[in-house]
Amino acid sequence: IVASAARRHDLIVVCDEVYEHLVFDGCAHIPLMTLPGMKERTIRIGSAGKTFSLTGFRIGYVTGPEPLITGLMKTHQHLSYTSPGSFQKAVAAGLAFGDDYYERFVSNMQTKRDLLSAGLMEAGFDVLPCQGTYFLTVDIRSVGREDDVAFCREITEKAKVAAVPISAFYHPSQTGAPHSYARFCFCKRPEILEEASARLARYFA
Repeated sequence: IVASAARRHDLIVVCDEVYEHLVFDGCAHIPLMTLPGMKERTIRIGSAGKTFSLTGFRIGYVTGPEPLITGLMKTHQHLSYTSPGSFQKAVAAGLAFGDDYYERFVSNMQTKRDLLSAGLMEAGFDVLPCQGTYFLTVDIRSVGREDDVAFCREITEKAKVAAVPISAFYHPSQTGAPHSYARFCFCKRPEILEEASARLARYFA
């Protein structure tokens, strides 16, 4: 749909594909620029922080046709000057990894997803399907809560487990924002995920 609209209206598309390698259950990510007629009109954004689990690095990279990248570079020079050289070298080394790295990466994250998902369900949560990213979303109504902000504050203070309210991703003035969902991150050590699940199970018992 996006590609069709872009071709029809002669649009340039900036594609956030930072989770391109975090796709589970045998699903495949299809970059928009690989679709017919999109290579010359797409800028694709990747993230070292997501691909290599190095959140603090804050280094991304873009792919696209030379005219668009040239224009992007002119804009970028007014937004940031540089990233630490050691970070750049580390990311360059990572980008040279073979396919086996990504296979292990996805397998490891899928295992952690399944571990936390099982633990949250055992604690009484309805867990939404997750076929990508680092995050699981739960419906807090399954444990008798309605307000996602209050829920996240409650479990942080009383169960000692942190989550993010989904409504935080909406502008405060926006109507219709959901308030009955919270997000948990599973890119942690297995023992931490198990402990978090156990704490929530005890708290909601």
